[in-house]
Amino acid sequence: MINFTQREGKYVGDLKFYALSTCGWCRKTKDFLDGHGIGYSFIDVDLAPPHEQKKLMRKQRKYNPAGSFPTIVVDGGADVIIGYDEDKLNQLAGVMTV
Repeated sequence: MINFTQREGKYVGDLKFYALSTCGWCRKTKDFLDGHGIGYSFIDVDLAPPHEQKKLMRKQRKYNPAGSFPTIVVDGGADVIIGYDEDKLNQLAGVMTV
């Protein structure tokens, strides 16, 4: 069974965050979400047991065929944020930008 870690915070949709523990952009994305008090679930794919990693990658590639990190699946795929996309993250957080 694949267990995502839940981060409590403001609900802006069901966020499933696929990350790598060694990815600087993943860390930056987590910092953004945490800094804005947004709730989300994440998994560091590289820290999952080897037999689970393949399942996670198959699932992630349904939403991001390139398999790159970070990947955030919003509301079961209604939207997908690929990479550290500050504009999309600001929209998700409801932050007004100039």
